[in-house]
Amino acid sequence: MPTAPWTTPNPATPGARALVMSSRFEVRSAKDVPKFLVKSLSVWRQVRSAPGALGASLIAQPLKRTFYTLSAWESRDALDTFVRTEPHRGVMTALRPTMRTSTFTFWEVPVEELPIRWPNAREHLAAQARQDAAKREDGGDAGR
Repeated sequence: MPTAPWTTPNPATPGARALVMSSRFEVRSAKDVPKFLVKSLSVWRQVRSAPGALGASLIAQPLKRTFYTLSAWESRDALDTFVRTEPHRGVMTALRPTMRTSTFTFWEVPVEELPIRWPNAREHLAAQARQDAAKREDGGDAGR
């Protein structure tokens, strides 16, 4: 499953704005890849019927132990509801110990800009990763 193409679970309301979320996950070892793949497929099925989901795509790079998600939502509430609903909620908990790194980024776009393209998502992820690294260097994780 190298790339799952953009799928549109629900139509967007013309003139509205969409919340876009992109993530990058790297698992700790090659032995964690099959578990991540299997569990991520259940979340993929979930997003394809999730209320408020306007679109989604995935990239799996199993040989690099790296996985990307890209999705668009009617609102932050719709995304938060999806995250708290099974199977996503259980998958997050089950995969947490296998994660080496995770990056999440959010931005808004007019729905007319959907589907979001992967080069755009990767730019946002790279910028977020730089911000996260700068916070760690500045002691942003102090007290953990």
